[in-house]
Amino acid sequence: MQRSLKVAGRAKVPAFEVMSILHRVAALRAAGRDVVSLCAGEPGGGAPLAVSRRAAEIHLAGTPMTYTPALGILELRQAIAGHYKRWYNIEVPASNIAITTGSSGAFMLLFLAAFNAGDKVALARPGYPAYANILRTLGVEVVELAAGLESRYQPSIELLEAAWKEHGHLDGLMLASPANPTGTMVSGAELAELAAWCRERGVRLISDEIYHGIDYPEPGSQARRSVSAWEIDTDTVVISSFSKYWGMTGWRLGWALVPDDLVGTVDALAGNVALCPPAPAQYAALAAFGEESYREAEARVAEFSRARGALLEALPRLGWGECAPADGAFYLYADLGDALGSFANSSEYCAALLEAEGVAIVPGIDFDKVDGGRRVRLSFAAGLGPVIEAIERIVRFQARL
Repeated sequence: MQRSLKVAGRAKVPAFEVMSILHRVAALRAAGRDVVSLCAGEPGGGAPLAVSRRAAEIHLAGTPMTYTPALGILELRQAIAGHYKRWYNIEVPASNIAITTGSSGAFMLLFLAAFNAGDKVALARPGYPAYANILRTLGVEVVELAAGLESRYQPSIELLEAAWKEHGHLDGLMLASPANPTGTMVSGAELAELAAWCRERGVRLISDEIYHGIDYPEPGSQARRSVSAWEIDTDTVVISSFSKYWGMTGWRLGWALVPDDLVGTVDALAGNVALCPPAPAQYAALAAFGEESYREAEARVAEFSRARGALLEALPRLGWGECAPADGAFYLYADLGDALGSFANSSEYCAALLEAEGVAIVPGIDFDKVDGGRRVRLSFAAGLGPVIEAIERIVRFQARL
């Protein structure tokens, strides 16, 4: 008798529900339906023109694209260091910067480097599901912090103290500001408080900053809200990407600021896991740090701001319940309130909305297995026009319920 083969239990992570929605969107469009998709956390328009031009020049010149150093080419690491000086006025040695295959590659490398199987890492719920899924595949115990509106859906000292007491200790804290799916942020003072708490207890803080640059000043203020963890403590790990602010999702290029004690380990892991990040993307990404690219990215952020304003203004018409403060990124995370009606959960609501009105949004269950059944996430990365059209269709849909 042939012995049956097995699939590793640690590999059995839940699939993103949004992927089935996107498949249905593609099928409806192929059938001629007009669909407004507010699903993807993906800026429209793609890379800055200077980056695309540089990529074309590289390929037309026939430049050999050989392996690069495992942590990326020195020129790009230096350019990223210059970016931190420009935005945060801090000096980051290029030797502490690791170029990765997207921020996802950075998560894998840094989680491998920082945590052992059996370690305990805390993160806020709701949150980006890949954090927990990757950690669990590595044998790390995920400690979910049930974050609500009172803490702006972010980790708080109170939540951490309670988790420490319940679990005996923690080895890591995963923080995202701005966060997916909520768009909420921690202030500089809150970040400093969290970093101090972690430092005092020997907890490794990992700060996901991929949405930096996409935030919205407080009314009456011109100041950006984004604060980098490396402004406060260089023992933290910072993860970022070219995907959001620069709109380079498919280029698969991210980076990490790596503390001194992890640099050698991350270098060795990177060489074994992927050899190097994509070489053409690295060379082209140098153009992301030119003035033309910054201007183009800022114009895109201004469009996000207009779309965000239209969505916030429409909330009374939508009649939904509690919403997370949309401080940054391009998401609105909201409780459906009475609009949930007779639907069993937000997954049913989203499926019905897509079929009836051709509007695609994401059920909260992707981000919160406990309370997400009442919540939805809308991405306003598509821009003002699609958001306004989606609002009208959602109002029409709900009027028929």
